[in-house]
This record gives sequence, C-alpha cells and structure tokens, in this order.
Amino acid sequence: MYNDAAKSALIEAGRWVSDKGWVPATGGNFSIKTDTGFVVTASGHDKGYLAPEHFLELNQQGAICKGQGKPSAETALHLKLYQLQPSTECVLHTHSVAATVLSRFIKGDTLAIHGYEMQKSLRGISSHESTLTIAIFDNDQDIARLAEHVAKRHEQEPVIHGVLIRGHGLYAMGNSVAETRRHIEGLEFLFACELERIKLESSL
Repeated sequence: MYNDAAKSALIEAGRWVSDKGWVPATGGNFSIKTDTGFVVTASGHDKGYLAPEHFLELNQQGAICKGQGKPSAETALHLKLYQLQPSTECVLHTHSVAATVLSRFIKGDTLAIHGYEMQKSLRGISSHESTLTIAIFDNDQDIARLAEHVAKRHEQEPVIHGVLIRGHGLYAMGNSVAETRRHIEGLEFLFACELERIKLESSL
C-alpha cells in the first residue's frame, strides 16, 4: 500500500474506533504496512480527528523517513508484531474499558474464551466450540523489553489476532485494515461478554 492510501485508511479507522469509545483522550496508536516500511500515528493526537500531517513514515527498520511530531514509544511493538507475523498488514492499538479491566482481572498470562458464536469473526476460528486464547503481558514502560517478551511468547504460541497489555489495552492485528477492524470488533464483543459473565457469576 502507498503511504497516502495508508494514511487515509487510518484516518477512517480512527473515526470508527473513536466513535466506539475505544480510544479516549489521545490514547491508542495505529499503523499500516506500506511498500517502503510502515505508516504510524504520531503521539498526542485525538484518533477521531486524524489528518495526514498526524502520521510518520518509517522504513522497515523503524527509522523515521518523513513526518513531523514524536513517534509513540509503542511504535517498537508495532514493528515487532510485523516481524513476527509477516502477513500482518495493519496493527490498531486501543484502550477500551472492557479490554483494560479484563486484562487486570485475569491473573494469568492468557485469556481463554470459548462457547461464543462471535469467535468465528476471527480468522482461523470456525466454531464456538474452539477455544480462543489471547496472550496477556504485564504493562512495561520499556517497550523494547515488552516487545521481546511478546517475541518469546510467539515462539511457544503464535500471535495471530492480537495481544492484551495488562491495564493498558488491546493490540489487534490482521492481514488487512478490514480484517484488523473485524478482529477488534469481534474481540471487544467477546471481552464485554466475559466481563458480564464474571459479574453475573460473582453475584450468584
């Protein structure tokens, strides 16, 4: 994808994600792989009001080639996800209430979900009887170290749909912008269902 087309796609995705309430304040960061590297949102911008000047163009090694502003420190995690799954074309990082709270409630390093028809919205899952697993990582301000933790986990269990960062949010990924958006919407529905299930069970 060309850089200008990538920026347009992310502007549209930003409006959609913002309308859902999944990127409050200036939270989140988005990227798309391009012919020369990838395009990523600069830090500090409301994702519902993105403009072409709010993006940075990076090469395949993550060095800035064009654009104004400061890259988010989390850009390194985007780069790592592209390296781990070469078919990935888009990474969207969001801060929904459901993803943030659920990632703190689950004490282990995996969120396991099964029994929901909506699981089939995710690539490779064809039945509600399958178990969807999403890796959870402790939040870390050292993004390079966090990226290495993700890489090590990927060696044991490939990262396909995304990862949760505890108390932080979701990094969703896909083989296109459309697939990444579908993965976010499907996962957010599942996260919300799990939170409701936990609340109901605790009240019994």
